[in-house]
Amino acid sequence: MHWSTMAATDFFTVEVWTPLGLVRYHVLFVIRLMTREVYIAGIVPEPEENWMQQTARNLTDASEGFLRGSGYLIHDRSTLFTEKFRTILKSAGVEPLRLPARSPNLNAFAERFVRSIKESCLDRLVLIGGSSLHRAVSEFVLHYHKERNHQGLDNRSSHRRDRPLSVKTGRHAPLLSPRSRMKTRSSEFSDSTGSQAPKLPVQP
Repeated sequence: MHWSTMAATDFFTVEVWTPLGLVRYHVLFVIRLMTREVYIAGIVPEPEENWMQQTARNLTDASEGFLRGSGYLIHDRSTLFTEKFRTILKSAGVEPLRLPARSPNLNAFAERFVRSIKESCLDRLVLIGGSSLHRAVSEFVLHYHKERNHQGLDNRSSHRRDRPLSVKTGRHAPLLSPRSRMKTRSSEFSDSTGSQAPKLPVQP
């Protein structure tokens, strides 16, 4: 088992204010253990089996999948990681490694990312609308890759210019799923009604 072929995945939840009240969103991410690169696979209020299966296909896409070149994917015992999800991974050459029950310490890199994004970003914001969550997560991931130093990487950032190029485009493979990537200018964010997303108030 080679360190460079190992990745881990997990969910974390975020509560967002919407016109219908407080809604809990689920954020699915994948992290490469050796480089600490993080990919946001999806952000949805209620993940279900068909969505998880499509996510597995996206992750293992032969040309642009984030798990291209990975051999193992660590995950916990959440019922969302179904047998069909695992089968899709296996068919692409990625072996899913299900952790024992109640063992978050065995998925330490994923747990540390969750702690970082919540303490440094999400816990400091009052999120209004799903678009504000997308924007906050997108901005933090860019910061995490390009500006944040990692002790496990000798205080270097996880941004790597030698990341594999996309076969289709000739560019570096993205670190956010197409539905999760958001432009950074606030004027380009809108909610499901088409109105501009509000500025995010910061809790004292």
